[in-house]
This record gives sequence, structure tokens and C-alpha cells, in this order.
Amino acid sequence: MEAIKEAPIPAMDSLTSAMKNNIVPNQEYLLQGSVLDSAVEVLLHRLRGLCDNVDSGPETFHDHEMCFSIRSVTPQPLTLRVRRAIDYLDMPYQLRYIGQPELGDKSRPTILRNSIDVATTPTIVDFLTEMGFRMDFEYILRGYMFRKGRMKITVSKIFKMMVVGKPAPESVDPISQSYLVELSVLAPSNQDAIAEDMRVFAEQLKPLVHLEKVDYKRLTQPPL
Repeated sequence: MEAIKEAPIPAMDSLTSAMKNNIVPNQEYLLQGSVLDSAVEVLLHRLRGLCDNVDSGPETFHDHEMCFSIRSVTPQPLTLRVRRAIDYLDMPYQLRYIGQPELGDKSRPTILRNSIDVATTPTIVDFLTEMGFRMDFEYILRGYMFRKGRMKITVSKIFKMMVVGKPAPESVDPISQSYLVELSVLAPSNQDAIAEDMRVFAEQLKPLVHLEKVDYKRLTQPPL
């Protein structure tokens, strides 16, 4: 007697089930700060001592990021980010959706925002353009990445591009005399214990860098 073959589960049903069971890491816990160029080597030395990849040293990255948006019926436009590695051309592009930060819970020591990352082919830029998205801005990031358990720490120098679409070294210029420092964790919903672990780790980096939950709405408000 032949065994009865079960019908394959549709991909969308599998994704929906995974989301309901809190398997998909769709939320990002985040703390941010900055460090002057003159002090970045001291911070990197501290991170080498605190993080997991001590023997091999930190990973380096050199990326090109583009921010696209499209207007919809909602007041806020839909924004997507596309990032590609400049130093590893065979790596897939990364498409990322980042939601609005949730700052309502004052007891939570970090920013919390929805975040979904998808690996794509280089044609993603043409695809978004054909859908009606427009590129708002682009920039270059160059820096270091550390790991501490589930936590990711990046120390990034951000460069503006003098010529659109050309990330060549002679066509970029640093936007400031400092590095952006970010401590983040991607996790499923309702994992708030992670935020406390991040706060404890951030304390160990003081006074070299003060990692905080940044209120973006206050930054965009005009001064009184």
C-alpha cells in the first residue's frame, strides 16, 4: 500500500505560523552613541577585550547603503533600505524594512522597532524603482563589527557620496569627525530581557562612549 503524501505547506502559511510562534526575529533592540576619531582606537581595544571574537579580531565592513521611499495612503511614507558590500561583490544585497521606534515604555532601556531583513539579488534596485520607489539618499559605511552573544556592536564611519551612484574612494567625504556606535539585537517579539543585557554591556563601555535610546522625534522638532 502506497504511503499517502502530504501536500506541501505554502510558504506564506509557514511564515505566518513562524511569526505567531515567535520564531522569526522581527524586532530590533537598539542603543546608539558616537565617539571621536581621536578616541576610536581606545574603544576598539576595549571591545576586543569584552567581545567574543577576541582571537580573530573584529570583522570589517565597507558597505554602500541606499534609502528608498514611496508615498501611500498613510501619513508616513514606506521606507526601505538596500545595502551592498563594496569589498565582497559576490555577496547578496540586503533589503531591510525598519519601523518607527517605540519609545513609550520608559522602563525599557533600549529603542524597540520592527525590523525585517531579506537577502536579494542586485536587481532589487531596479525592482523598487519600477514599483514607484525613489531613492532619497545614499551613503558609505566603513568600520568594524563585534559580537557578544546575541548582541552586535558596530563602529562605523559614515561618508557622503560626492557623485551619485559612485562609491569610489576619491568620490566620498566623511560627514563628521566621529564614528557612529550601535549596539543591537534582532529577536522575536516579547524578548524584553535582552534590553537589560544590553544596558549592562553599555555600562561597561563608559566613559569611552555613552550608548543611549535616541528619540528621533525630538531631533526633528524645531527649537523653541
